[in-house]
Order: sequence, then C-alpha cells, then structure tokens
Amino acid sequence: MARLFGTDGVRGVANKDLTPDLALALGRAAGLVIAPSGGDFVVGRDTRISGPMLESALVAGLCSAGSNVRLAGVVPSPAVAFLTIVERASGGAVISASHNPVDDNGIKFFSEEGLKLPGVVEDKIEEAMEDIPTDLPSGATVGSAEPLKDGVDRYISHLLGTIDSPLQGLRVVLDCAHGAAWHVAPRVFREAGADVIAMNADPDGSKINVDCGSGSLDGVARRVLAEGADLGLAFDGDADRVLAVDETGATIDGDRILALCALRLHDAGELKNNILVATVMANLGFRRALEAKGIEVFAAPVGDKFVAEAMAERGSILGGEQSGHVIFGAHSTTGDGLLTGLQVAEAVATSSSTLSRLTDLFLPYPQVLINVQVADRTALEGAEALWDEVREAESTLGEEGRVLLRASGTEPLVRVMVEAADQTTARRTAEHLAEVVRKHLS
Repeated sequence: MARLFGTDGVRGVANKDLTPDLALALGRAAGLVIAPSGGDFVVGRDTRISGPMLESALVAGLCSAGSNVRLAGVVPSPAVAFLTIVERASGGAVISASHNPVDDNGIKFFSEEGLKLPGVVEDKIEEAMEDIPTDLPSGATVGSAEPLKDGVDRYISHLLGTIDSPLQGLRVVLDCAHGAAWHVAPRVFREAGADVIAMNADPDGSKINVDCGSGSLDGVARRVLAEGADLGLAFDGDADRVLAVDETGATIDGDRILALCALRLHDAGELKNNILVATVMANLGFRRALEAKGIEVFAAPVGDKFVAEAMAERGSILGGEQSGHVIFGAHSTTGDGLLTGLQVAEAVATSSSTLSRLTDLFLPYPQVLINVQVADRTALEGAEALWDEVREAESTLGEEGRVLLRASGTEPLVRVMVEAADQTTARRTAEHLAEVVRKHLS
C-alpha cells in the first residue's frame, strides 16, 4: 500500500481516509513496535468532532497490543510530548490535523523522549499493520485506559517555568482557533500576569481553524487594534505553532519570531554554538541578517520533526519554521505555540520598545507562495520537464533569488515558492511555475 505517514503523522478526511478501522490497526501496530513488551502511552487530541471517534479506536488498538493508555483529553500536542516524558511512558499519541480543515484529522506519535518518530520506526509500524500476530495479549495482559489526572496543571507549571519575568502590564489578545489551546492558553497567560483578551476560545470542533487561528490573522489583528493591545497571538488547531500580530495589527511571521528569539539568546550568551536551525522556506533576508550577527543558519527540510533532528545533529538549542513552529531545545522537544508565545510576550514585557520595533530585524526578500492542487503529489520528483523549467528560472534569478518546489506532506498540493529582489519578478516567476506544475501534475 502507499505510505501512510507524511511529514507529521497520518492524515486524511476523517471517516473516509482516516477511518476508525485504520486508527485501530495503527494503534495496535504502534503499540507492538514502540512497546513490544507492553508499556504506557499518553494520548491527547484536539477539539475536532471526529476526535472522540478516532481516539476510541486508537486506544482500543493500543490496549489490544498490551499498552496501558493515559488519556490526557483535549490538550495541545506539545503537552502530550511533555507528559510522555514526565510520565515515563513508552510513547505518546495525538489525534489532530493541526492547521488542516475541520473535515480532516490525523494521528501522530511521540517516542519516549517526546520526539516525533523517525522514518524507520514509522516504516516498521506500517509493516506491523500488514502482519497482525496471532498471539496478541489476552486476559490480564490486555491493556487498560484511564484519565491522566492533573496533566494540564503540570504542563502549565512547565510553561510558566520557561520565562524569567512576569507579564504584568502587558495586554495580549489570544486567538485559540476553537482548538486545543482554548482553555490552556488564556489560563497560562493570565497566571503569567498578562491582561488577556481571549477569542475563539470555546471547544467547538465544528469551527476549528475556520477563519481563525494562525491560518487567518485578520480577526486577531482587528481585535488588537480595538482593544489597544500590545500584541496578539494566534494558535493553530493543536497549538504546536503560533503567529503574532504587533500593536499596529501587522503580521509577525515565524521568521521574525525566530529572529527575535535567536538574537535574545545570542545577546545573553545562551545560543549554543551560535547555530540556529531554520528550514528551506526561511526568507533570504532573514538568513543574511542573522549571519551578519555571527549566527550560523542551517536549513532543514520543512517540518518541525526535521528541524528537531537537525538541531540534535548540529548542537543547536533553537530552531523553527516560517509557519510558526519553534522549538526551544532547553524547554521542549517539539514545536510549542504557547511556549513560543510566552517568549515573545516576555520580550515585549521586559523591553521599553514595541513588538513592531523588536521584530524589525531584517528586510525580507519578496516571497510568493502558490499552492497548486495536483492529482499525485508523489509524481513531482520524476517530472523532468518541470524541473528543467525550475532550473531555467533559477538561472534567471541568479544570486538575488531562489525557487523552491516541494510536495506537501499532508495535503494533495505542490507548493511553489519564489523569492526575488522585487515583488513583480517573484510573482511572475511563481505564477509561471505554478502553471507548469498544473500542466504536468494536475
């Protein structure tokens, strides 16, 4: 069968692509591979309507493999990673499709170290789904499931321990996207001392990510201006990423958040090895500005899983993506939107400046991103005529631009990204290449 795992677990339309039968088989296989002698799993989910259905099936599969499940309920994905570690569990699992539409859902796993699974382990899980053993546990060796008590409290205490200064006097708007952050984000920012205005902060799984959250910043920008707030923070459905708006309502993307955090650590002498891990999507202006400050920027493939792997290889304690996934290696093993938001808020609270000035750190190259719907995203690699067009475009752009084509790991899309010295060139080149992609792959 085609490979199930993408860049962030298994995703698809719930009850069509990602069915309860598939979730059960996936849970059983994951239990057998990750904890072959039995063990504990922490399981959490976001607010999607399909979440309880898939959670029940996944938990049944894990119990069938002899694993005991601790149900964390509706919590951010990074909370599951954190609780997997502190509970000394064999692994963790999250039922969420992150920033994807309501109809989608997904299942992703964490290792006992709170890390996304490497590809070789994902492959073993897929193999185990094809070969169901006949000697599954029975009787007293079958796994059980029970609620995980005070998990949210422990996660919040952990988050509060990542900042050194209270947020008193700071007015913050939080867009919780009707997702997993709905109850945790307002509470942690209030306990940190901020004046919090929460929006989209009810657990309505039919509205998750719909015209709100990190994928739609207009609402939080308007609210920041209306409330006279110092900043706004917008989370995605499972709160593993965050984007910000400054006091003027302007968007602060992941590149600017990452640059702000990197320079704060660098100035404090705490940026280990002076290395920052970004992805191939990071803006050229961002890279050149940080390198001018003596910070080496290493480019990893897109996905916070790959960022984490590159951080470990390079000895870096900070990495992230333009989309808002940021990993603070001293505090977390995966992207954490709430932790990142606290760091940004602390930077403003401890400064006499505004977020707009604090993040005015580089002049971005004009960047155009076009998502092209395709019939088969895996066909991109072998489309030689398309790659000939890409090489010709790169030659034309020269040193003052670049082209990046990549297949989405979670959706039937090819992403066409072009940077150039001017917006017109970037737009014209991206639209041309997008049309070429449609011609060859749609």
